[in-house]
This record gives sequence, C-alpha cells and structure tokens, in this order.
Amino acid sequence: MLLHLTKTEFRLLCEFAHNTGIVLSREQLLERVWGYDYLGDSRLVDAHVRRLRTKIEDDPANPRLLRTMRGLGYRMTAPDEDGEAGRR
Repeated sequence: MLLHLTKTEFRLLCEFAHNTGIVLSREQLLERVWGYDYLGDSRLVDAHVRRLRTKIEDDPANPRLLRTMRGLGYRMTAPDEDGEAGRR
C-alpha cells in the first residue's frame, strides 16, 4: 500500500517506528521531529498525530497502532500486539 505523507508525518512515523512500545512525550516528539524546543503550543504534535492516524489506522477514532497514553504522550504498538494488524 502506498501512503502519501508530508515530510513531517513521515519523520513522526519513523520516530514512532524506531521506538515501538515506548511512550514518547509531546516534548520529546517536538525535539526529535521538529528538531528544536518549540516554545508555542505543544498541541502541534496532537494535530500531526491526528492526521497521521487518518492515514495509518483503519478506524482513526479508535486507534490500534498509535495510541494516546493519557498524561504521558503517545505510543506505537506492534501491529500484532492486539491480535490485529490495524492497518489498511
């Protein structure tokens, strides 16, 4: 399957893929993906994660691959961790 991702979405997906199973905070993602300490609203990460989910999840409203860890950040799960691939 071919995915059409922006550069930022691609870098974000790579960061999650390299850290599968590890919770990454918004601050870590800002530093690693955007390459600097972002002084603005960290919801920038949320917006990009939301868009990325629409491209990689079967049901973006109920994500299986890219999960929100409330109060901590985000974690990518292995496709078979829940017994389902979760991909289109």
